[in-house]
Amino acid sequence: MHDQQDDRGIPLGVIASISILVLTAGGGGTWWAWRSQQSSPEVPVTTTPQSSTPKSSQSIQPTTEKPSTKEKIQVYWLNDVDNQIVLIPSSIPLNNKTLNKGQILESAFEGLLAGPTNGTFTTTIPQGTKLRGVSLKSDGVHVDLSQEFTVGGGSSSMSGRLAQVVYTASSLDPNTQVWIEVDGKQLEVLGGEGLMLDQPLTRQDVNQNFPL
Repeated sequence: MHDQQDDRGIPLGVIASISILVLTAGGGGTWWAWRSQQSSPEVPVTTTPQSSTPKSSQSIQPTTEKPSTKEKIQVYWLNDVDNQIVLIPSSIPLNNKTLNKGQILESAFEGLLAGPTNGTFTTTIPQGTKLRGVSLKSDGVHVDLSQEFTVGGGSSSMSGRLAQVVYTASSLDPNTQVWIEVDGKQLEVLGGEGLMLDQPLTRQDVNQNFPL
């Protein structure tokens, strides 16, 4: 009986030892595979390379463009203040900062002829008046308007539109002389009321001779 037990089986201690080795080997393989997945390298993320120059040492390159005299220009509207019609300056932005003075005034008149966007202001320049041209010459600023500028309204309306044009044309230099032309010809009489214009005109001329 003793010999038969030795031939048929392996002692329990040996079987236990073998089982532990198998489990250890199998578990180790599983653990290694899991760690391999967990520790696999991350996929690199591509980023835009930053300048190698420190911010403190970066310099702003000077612009070669010539800046304009102003970034805004004033146009003049009319408003009723305490039952008195007065001129009110209003600044409009310039789209291009490299405009010369002639182009600046052209932008100003385009805004003036388009009419006020503020409901509290008004204008006596007839709707449909077009700017034919504006130029700076040695004798002052020349403004050429379309025929609509002379149409409609009484003397107060004529004085108002005259003041708006003269003040807007002299917005870069309040002492500038202003010449007003209609369809390319110097304007001598404005409107049916017959406002006689002794040109050139200045702001002082408007204040003294064409009160609002």
